[in-house]
Amino acid sequence: MNRETLKKELQKIGIQLTENQEKQLEKYYELLIQTNNYTNLTRITEKEAVYLKHFYDSLTITKVIDLTQNLSLIDIGTGAGFPGLVLKIVYPNLKVTLLDSLNKRIDFLNKVIKELNLKDIKTVHSRIEDYKEEQFDIVTSRAVAKTNMLLELSCKLPKVNGYFIFLKGNIEEELKESENAQKLLHIKLIQKEEFLLPIENSKRTIIKLQKTEEINNKYPRNFTQIKQKPL
Repeated sequence: MNRETLKKELQKIGIQLTENQEKQLEKYYELLIQTNNYTNLTRITEKEAVYLKHFYDSLTITKVIDLTQNLSLIDIGTGAGFPGLVLKIVYPNLKVTLLDSLNKRIDFLNKVIKELNLKDIKTVHSRIEDYKEEQFDIVTSRAVAKTNMLLELSCKLPKVNGYFIFLKGNIEEELKESENAQKLLHIKLIQKEEFLLPIENSKRTIIKLQKTEEINNKYPRNFTQIKQKPL
């Protein structure tokens, strides 16, 4: 997927890139590749693959939510900034927090934010379960961990009636495994969007869940029978 193809495919899902946003994505790609030479950020380095599997894929979240409003969003386990940093470039109205447990990734993200002169975006070097400073309208994550683990570790992060939006591949079994976590944490599945990624036709699934009430501080731990580890 080249720059022109990205524009055309995004138009199909209601996204119109400005010339400045195109330049920002181009610069983002350049910084990603430069940094990847000495810091392992991604295995995907070919330009057309980055545009398809990182940039376009990140923006498919708009299939399940309107991001043109003034919303706060935290991207947990953001890695090299997918989807959170891409979303900030295309939707500058968002107030974005990028959270990751590895400092080398945070350093890279700060460099991109500075180079692109982005505002209302910050990075946090922390494990997901240790970050409790604020709550958000949207909690998002892309290919980080299983849904049950993500829900347990990040259950305090959304506001009441806020959303978890996770970008996944094939998720049927994983979603079923998360049913107990959803019940105990007062979370309900709102939408499941399945589609094929353009060009390569690989399967993608976006799930949108809503937090219906605040979580009690004494909510049960280990109910998902997972091992705690940094994300």
